[in-house]
Parts: sequence; C-alpha cells; structure tokens
Amino acid sequence: MADNSFSDGIPSDSLEAAKNASNTEKLADQVMQNPQVLAALQERLDSVSHTPSSYIETLPKAVKRRINALKQLQVKCAHIEAKFYEEVHDLERKYAALYQPLFDKRREFITGDAEPTDAESEWHSENEEEDKLAGDIKNKAVIAEKEAAAAEEPNPKGIPEFWFTIFRNVDMLSELVQEYDEPILKHLQDIKVKFSDPGQPMSFVLEFHFESNDYFTNSVLTKTYKMKSEPDKADPFSFEGPEIVDCDGCTIDWKKGKNVTVKTIKKKQKHKGRGTVRTITKQVPNDSFFNFFSPLKASGDGESLDEDSEFTLASDFEIGHFFRERIVPRAVLYFTGEAIEDDDNFEEGEEGEEEELEGDEEGEDEDDAEINPKKEPSQPSECKQQ
Repeated sequence: MADNSFSDGIPSDSLEAAKNASNTEKLADQVMQNPQVLAALQERLDSVSHTPSSYIETLPKAVKRRINALKQLQVKCAHIEAKFYEEVHDLERKYAALYQPLFDKRREFITGDAEPTDAESEWHSENEEEDKLAGDIKNKAVIAEKEAAAAEEPNPKGIPEFWFTIFRNVDMLSELVQEYDEPILKHLQDIKVKFSDPGQPMSFVLEFHFESNDYFTNSVLTKTYKMKSEPDKADPFSFEGPEIVDCDGCTIDWKKGKNVTVKTIKKKQKHKGRGTVRTITKQVPNDSFFNFFSPLKASGDGESLDEDSEFTLASDFEIGHFFRERIVPRAVLYFTGEAIEDDDNFEEGEEGEEEELEGDEEGEDEDDAEINPKKEPSQPSECKQQ
C-alpha cells in the first residue's frame, strides 16, 4: 500500500502548514482592506499612544531622572501636609473647649434643667414683619381667644424628643432606626464629641448621654474613631488628609429582656434515632441602631474584608464623621430641618448649574450646525456607668 504521508517528497504536515499560512495572509489582506476595521485599529493605536504613561516612556533617561526627583519632593510635600492636619486637629481640640460651655447650656435648655432668659430666647425670624402686620389687623376678640388658648397650651419640660427628632429628620440616621429603637432614643439627652489628648494618636470619641431608662443601665454609650494622618508608604500620593481607619464601640448593659440587638426564635429539632421532635429557642442578631456600638473591625494582619463588610465599615465611618462635623455642632438646625433644607438646596443648585451648562452646550451645537452643516464584630470596651 502506498504511503500517503509524503507527496512528491514533501511531508503532508508541511503542505498543510503552508496552505494555512496562505489562507491567513489572504484573510489579513481582506481585513486590512476594510475601512471600518482600519479606523477602529487606528483609534486603538491613538488611544494607546496618547496615555500619560506611554508618553513618559518615550522621554530620555535624563528627563525621567528629573521626574523621579520631583516625585521625591512630592512625597516630602505629603508629609508636610500630614503635619498640617495634625496641627488642625490640635486647633479643633482647642476650639472644642471653647464650644463646650455653649453645648452644655444647650443641653440644659433641652433637658429643662435651665430656662432661657427673655434675652436668650429672643430671635428675629424672616417672617417677623409679616407676623406683626397680621397681628395689627386682627380683631380684638380673635386676639382674646388666642390668648386664652395660649394660656391653656401645655408647657412641657425642656424640648421633648430633641435628639430623637434629629434622628428622624436625617435620612442617614433614620435608615438605621427600627421601630423598637424609638422609645430608647427618646431618652437620649446629649451627644458630645471628645478629641484625643495632645501627644496621643489622632482619634475622636462620640458620647451618647442617656437619662435613666428601662432598657440599659449605662448613662453613656461611646464610639471611638481612630484616625490616620500620614501618607501610606506603599502609595504616598494617595494622601488627601486624615482618614478614619478603625473604630471601637462599647458594651451595652441591657436589662433583662430589653436587648433590641438580638431576637429569640423557636426552632424544631427531630431526633435522628427516636424520631421525637423538640422545640428549642435561640438568639440571633436583630437589626437595630444600637448595633452601631458593636462595629466591625477593620482588616489587619494582611486579611481582607469581603465587599459587604467593606461597605458596612465605610458607612460606619461616614456616619461617625457626620455626627462629628454636622450633627453635634449644628444640632438645632437639624432639629428644625433648616440644615437639611440648606443641604438639599445646595445639591439642587449644583444640578441646576450642570443642566444650565448642558443647555448652553446644546445651544452652541445648534449655532455651529447653522454655520457649518457638516467619571467580625469586635469585643467592645465598657461603656460609662452613671
């Protein structure tokens, strides 16, 4: 039988390879003659050639050496910036001491431990002139009726549910509050911010002060946020100021049967051998604002958190920062809703400007067309006792 592995002295594998190469060349020629393919290829090459990194690679070694020197200077700038923020933290501590007497008086007015004087309670509202004009034209009989009604109006102690109302007004906080949290938060009397002492690692503590209640024995619940104000050795150019890197909560000493952070469920178990069924009860975690005091720990020792844990931790840091920067310093404005309206107006203003700019751009396009058609819970520290 004839051997089919050779043809005219040439191995069949070589003939097949030559044939494939010829077909590939023909296909490449056809592709390169396609204008759409050529345009896409050119666009790809242009995008690659215009990236900053590719441009840097084309520079002479002497220029690259000078760029490295600039980066060394940039790292030194980042370390100076870190010192700047440390001094800012010292200033915050200094001025916090000046604010505190005012915040202490705020607490007294809220709890009813002190009553403001006439001078302290005087406030000129925007509608004052309208109210005065309306008052001048009212009938005396109507005025007398209103005065009588005002005399019968209740006069509660202090400002009831002050901090609870803030929680209810602010979306970021109201999302954390469950219905069974509400009666507990109505006992909240004050929230304070305490800055770390001089020479100590940068941090701040949120203190939630509660009056005596039926839920836990603590008078103060605390949340400590640890901060870092130094460039990362591995990525110094990412430094943009102090950042919260970890947080610690505290142990809440719940009274019997009052712990809202857990719930009891009943579960049936069947014995494998005897087939008997028994009912057991067990406690499982429950959604509650008071889980805020049992936070996740930031990853350490090279361990990484899963995506959900990272999101939870980032949200926790954001809430802590919001308490410190907005809620505590401007509490009355969040109680009345004025601060929330200001925030909303600011955001709407930005969107409005963006829409206006887009409209201008569209107008310019139209003009051009007329001219030319062609982005694991940690073990918390003990909370304070009364």
